[in-house]
Amino acid sequence: MAGDGPLLRVNNIEVIYDHVILVLKGVSLEVARGGIVALLGGNGAGKSTTLKAISNLLKAERGQVTKGTVEFEGERLDRLMPHQVVRRGVIQVMEGRHCFEHLTVEDNLLTGAFARRAGRTSVGEDLDRVYHYFPSLKRRRRSLAGYISGGEQQMVAIGRALMSRPKLMLLDEPSMGLAPQLVEEIFAIVDRLNAEQGVSVLLAEQNTNLALRHARYGYILENGRIVLDGPAQALRENADVKEFYLGLAGERRLSYREGKHYKRRKRWLA
Repeated sequence: MAGDGPLLRVNNIEVIYDHVILVLKGVSLEVARGGIVALLGGNGAGKSTTLKAISNLLKAERGQVTKGTVEFEGERLDRLMPHQVVRRGVIQVMEGRHCFEHLTVEDNLLTGAFARRAGRTSVGEDLDRVYHYFPSLKRRRRSLAGYISGGEQQMVAIGRALMSRPKLMLLDEPSMGLAPQLVEEIFAIVDRLNAEQGVSVLLAEQNTNLALRHARYGYILENGRIVLDGPAQALRENADVKEFYLGLAGERRLSYREGKHYKRRKRWLA
C-alpha cells in the first residue's frame, strides 16, 4: 500500500435493513491510494449495499451498519453524515445514473461542485476538465439530461462526481444497460482519471471479465460475504472464477444449464 496505509479500509461490517434483514455479514476490504479495486458478484450479492455503507446512504433505505467500521484516511466515515463524507472526498456514482432529467447537462455537472462551496473560477476550471475527458458532453451541454443517451447520462454522472474533486470514486454498475462500445469508452476514461488525476476507484460490477481487466485487485461477494479476493490477474486465472463468473470450464464455455447448478460445486461453499 502507498503512503501510510490504504486510502479506504472496511473492517468486518454488518448491515441490517428494517432492523431484521441481515444483508452484509462481516465484509472487509481495502482500497489502496491510487488503486482500482473491483467488487464482484451477482445481482443481490450485496455490492450496492457495501458502497452505500461506505458513503453512508443506508439510512435513506432503512438500513444501518450494526457492526464493524469504515475508515477513510484513518477517519471513521460511519460516524459522519453523507454530505460530510462527500466533503472528505468520497463520491458515489449510483447505479442507474440518476441524472436530473429536467436540467441541462451542464447544470447537472455544476451540481457536483455544490458541496465544495468553490468560487466561480475554480468551478470553471473543473468544468473544463470534465469536458476534456468527456468531449461529447461539451457538445450536448445545453441539452436536457433526460433527452440524451444512456451512455451520455453515465458520462454526466461520472463527470458530476469529478466536479466534487473526489479522492475515491464509488462506481456502482457503470456498464449496466449500455452498449459494449460505450462501456469500453467509459472504462477507458475511468482508467485515465485514475492515472492522470490520481482518483482511486472502488468498482461494483456484475461484468467480472470487464472489471478484472481494469482493476488491480478484486473481491468477490456472495450472499453478503466476501468469498474470494486477490490481485485481478490471479482472479482471472482462478479456475473457480473462470467457471462460475467468466462462464469457462477448461477449454469450453459453460451452458446456462450447467452454470445454474454451480453452488453445489464451489470450493468456497464446501
